[in-house]
Amino acid sequence: MSSDDNSQQNQAQAAEPSRQPIFLLPGAVLLLCGILVAIEAAKSLVLNEAGVESLLAWFSFFPYRLIEPEAVEGGWLPILWTPLTHAFLHSGWEHVLMNSVWLAIFATPLTKRYGTIPMLLLFAIGAIAGAAAFAATTLPNPAVLVGASGGVAALTGAALRFMFQPVVVAVDPETGERRVVGRRLAGIREVAMHPSARTFAIVWIIGNAIVPLLPLLTGMSVGIAWQAHLGGFFAGFLLVPLFERKSDA
Repeated sequence: MSSDDNSQQNQAQAAEPSRQPIFLLPGAVLLLCGILVAIEAAKSLVLNEAGVESLLAWFSFFPYRLIEPEAVEGGWLPILWTPLTHAFLHSGWEHVLMNSVWLAIFATPLTKRYGTIPMLLLFAIGAIAGAAAFAATTLPNPAVLVGASGGVAALTGAALRFMFQPVVVAVDPETGERRVVGRRLAGIREVAMHPSARTFAIVWIIGNAIVPLLPLLTGMSVGIAWQAHLGGFFAGFLLVPLFERKSDA
């Protein structure tokens, strides 16, 4: 092939638009968001009122079961799985869509850094930690917890440990080529000393901690599970080093 032919071929290839994936999110993140939306669609569009009540009775987190199990359908048994399954139920479309967007934002860097299974484990740990915090702050009053907020908060707390850190560049010892290898995981003190990370953490913690005071200021009840937010956030923030590999930056 002549040099002119090579030149024309290169120009033709350069003129073609580069192919980009339609969705930039990892498949696991898309699937998890899709499951949340699908469950809400089934709850809203398929189940009748009795079906919704049974769904919530068996899969929402109702810690009052521990005190009076006969007060709700299923007795005490659902307490074995509802600390996790409550994360897949929501109170409406606005709730599920907001959690799905937040999930997509913070699950994506966690999945790219650690992989699908660690991301899902952090999500599950956050949901369970959020449920534990919810039970500790609501009992002996009857209260029901639904929503992925605890799991999403865990991913948020985990991502906070590295998302504000500078990019690490490694040099290949043989070729001298420089390449980006990621961001290092910051220690707790480093997060506290970093202006952006510190501000993010303060806003998150204080923003949720003042939620129980809002009824005193506004005279209206606020249906926000701040306990699940804080419990999940601290679980992810403190436990993410367990998923760090020695080869990670």
